[in-house]
Amino acid sequence: MMNRLNAPARLMIVSDLDHTMVDHHDPENMSLLRFNALWEACYRHDSLLVFSTGRSPTLYKQLRKEKPMLTPDITIMSVGTEITYGTSMVPDDGWVEVLNQKWDRNTVTEETSKFSELTLQSETEQRPHKVSFYVDKDKAQDVIKALSEIFAKRGLDVKIVYSGGMDLDILPQRAGKGQALAYLHEKFKAEGKLPTNTLVCGDSGNDAELFSIPDVHGVMVSNAQEELLQWHAENAKGNPKIIHATERCAAGIIQAIGHFNLGPNTSPRDITNFSDSELENVSASSEMVKFFLFYERWRRAEVENCEIYLASMKADCDASGILVHPSGAELPLCGAITGMRNYYGDKQGQQFRVWVDRVLSTQTGLDTWLVKFNKWELSGDEQQGCVITCIINMKKGGVSRATYMHVHETWLEGSGAKDQSTWLF
Repeated sequence: MMNRLNAPARLMIVSDLDHTMVDHHDPENMSLLRFNALWEACYRHDSLLVFSTGRSPTLYKQLRKEKPMLTPDITIMSVGTEITYGTSMVPDDGWVEVLNQKWDRNTVTEETSKFSELTLQSETEQRPHKVSFYVDKDKAQDVIKALSEIFAKRGLDVKIVYSGGMDLDILPQRAGKGQALAYLHEKFKAEGKLPTNTLVCGDSGNDAELFSIPDVHGVMVSNAQEELLQWHAENAKGNPKIIHATERCAAGIIQAIGHFNLGPNTSPRDITNFSDSELENVSASSEMVKFFLFYERWRRAEVENCEIYLASMKADCDASGILVHPSGAELPLCGAITGMRNYYGDKQGQQFRVWVDRVLSTQTGLDTWLVKFNKWELSGDEQQGCVITCIINMKKGGVSRATYMHVHETWLEGSGAKDQSTWLF
């Protein structure tokens, strides 16, 4: 992953997940889907996405099954005690060595067992460099003070993080979301690839450290908890690089991108008519996002049932172009577009969403691009996904347009559609 970009990332977004990137009060996941479309259309090719969560790997993977989340380049988990890279989540061994200094997990568990106020969290949340409890809000500060004194006497260098009005995490002093980000910055700097801009995003106390890292932009989403707002008032109120958004969760992140002029901040999902929109930076990635947004809207009957739309899509397909369906069946691309006519509005009134992930394109000729990405459909509670590889021709000139030459789809492992007849693209 560190070598995916040949130059410093234009933007690195480092975001908490629960109640920051992911809005658990938004059953349609619309702010998350808006961010997804913006990131894949405008940023994936030259920027880095980092998820920084208090969740353990187990609970992080569970959230990915429940929500339409993108795949990050880097994942910081367990309140900054674990750093992994890429889709395979390869651990950073250097970070483990940093955290081992002056840390003794056995001593931590021994001393905390003496406090009846502490209730251990589930086994999945107990990690090599993190011991996690629940504690009542009115007892938290007394417990933290007492524990701090005990650990100091025992010669341990620990950090106690309280967040969410109930979660108490005990970590090595060098751990934490902010320290993990500082470590990543140092690694990038050593390689001459320090991101041009970094935007940190959070809502709770365990995110406060992120905002303390030098030279970052920061956004506290509108639904940020009192503990983070209080930290800001006491430590960073005059810092113009940190804002309290007026929008919730991922919508607040998009708002911050615009506020700090970090790049495009109009999500393709906010464009109602692509034919009338002015997309200055038309690219292979933005074309993929646009195509599948139209596909979703067609099946939800959110666009007019108009032959002109299908004719326009056919015009964007090479006459001899082939679609290889995940089932292995082959059909003409134009024929696949024609087949959409029978599915207009079949998902109307249903929870049906489509998004693309990890859109990466490689120029293979003067006007030819090889594009590979994951495409997902959420229908009710069921997610289905495939890997799509396609060859497109991008004509530059007065008006940029894409011509689809070949599309090949294969099911993602464990993600095949039960009813393959409803999987059109």
